[in-house]
Amino acid sequence: MEDFFKRIASPIALGAEAVAVFIIAFGVIEAFGGLVKSGFRDRRVGHGARKEVWLRLGVWLLLGLEFELAADIVRSVISPEWADIGQLAAIAVVRTFLNYFLEKDLEKYAEPAVRAA
Repeated sequence: MEDFFKRIASPIALGAEAVAVFIIAFGVIEAFGGLVKSGFRDRRVGHGARKEVWLRLGVWLLLGLEFELAADIVRSVISPEWADIGQLAAIAVVRTFLNYFLEKDLEKYAEPAVRAA
């Protein structure tokens, strides 16, 4: 049974990491397009448009980090040594803190936009 989990955990973790890459790549492409689009607008409108682009990119990054964290958790199933588990735990902690602070920033900066709507 343990071998079965080890055999399926690696492809699942790889799949989660691949999804994270696609999510982040999509967010970056969308953000770049938004910046180019806002660059052609009136200067007075540009700041609000750039802020919206930043908020949307933050959401995509947050989602990508969640998939990366999921991959780390799945990889912990196949880590045979405590050193590997410790390394995965450290990476998971760093990603969790990144998620937390990015989400706080997004909530903080999204509130005025929600109130204005």
